[in-house]
Amino acid sequence: MSANEGIVFNIQNFSVHDGSGIRTIVFLKGCPLRCAWCSNPESQLLKPQLAFNPMKCLTTEKCTRCIDNCPQGAISPSEDHLIVMDPAKCVQCHTCAKHCAANALNVYGKPMTVSAVVDEVEKEAAFYARSGGGMTLSGGEAMSQPEFALALLKEAKRRRIKTAMESCAYARYDDLKAACHYLDELIMDIKAFDDEKHKKGTGISNQRILENIRCVVDEFPNLPILIRTPVIPEFNDTEEDIRSIVDFIPVRPNITYELLPYHRMGQPKYAYLGMEFPYLDKALGEGVMDRLRPIEKAANERFRNA
Repeated sequence: MSANEGIVFNIQNFSVHDGSGIRTIVFLKGCPLRCAWCSNPESQLLKPQLAFNPMKCLTTEKCTRCIDNCPQGAISPSEDHLIVMDPAKCVQCHTCAKHCAANALNVYGKPMTVSAVVDEVEKEAAFYARSGGGMTLSGGEAMSQPEFALALLKEAKRRRIKTAMESCAYARYDDLKAACHYLDELIMDIKAFDDEKHKKGTGISNQRILENIRCVVDEFPNLPILIRTPVIPEFNDTEEDIRSIVDFIPVRPNITYELLPYHRMGQPKYAYLGMEFPYLDKALGEGVMDRLRPIEKAANERFRNA
């Protein structure tokens, strides 16, 4: 990766979340966390990934273009007339996806230059002007491609596009700090305050995350910062869990706190990538969010009155 080119897996227009107003979200590949409930499994690896959606496949009775065009002979027909890929032979050249007439085979992620990304974002500039929106960097984790992310923010600012970034805050602080100088809004997650619990759910310690949040809040007192917690069943869905997070957050008027209820919208993508979804049978208990919302409300009142 470089300052001028990175791996992008989606550019989503007309979002009304993830920042003020109407936004275009640029999703960058790569993430240091491996959250068991991740809704974007295609974002985790810092490289393009081949995916197969059997619901779109025309079946090998009607089409064999992927089989015929695979230079490694890594694809063969299955008994149910779909396809089977041999991971030992596949070199991820993605030739099969280029020849798939039904787009059953597709690739998550592609190299894009800074100018190509911001050109796409700028197409919706009229909506940003009216709504106060702009470009949001997301992922994965945008700071997994720090030079590219910073270059995107600088170019957006040069074109007078407002900027926001979502981050898990697990990054080199110098990279996060550099990005903050070009942000109008910052969104960061705290998934658990207890370090052992955080390691169990995400695969890594939260110590760098918490320290980075402390430093950003201290160093950028005028930057609007939204801190969010995804409420995950059997992980952080108790009042004790949420209070411990809220008690950690510095009480400042530029801080807002938000709880995000768990969802399974990303579940099909696990199958497309040949991955298992650890949270397949999990769901938030009835009334969980109703019990937690008063903690969120009280925290925001405290922040506003700081």
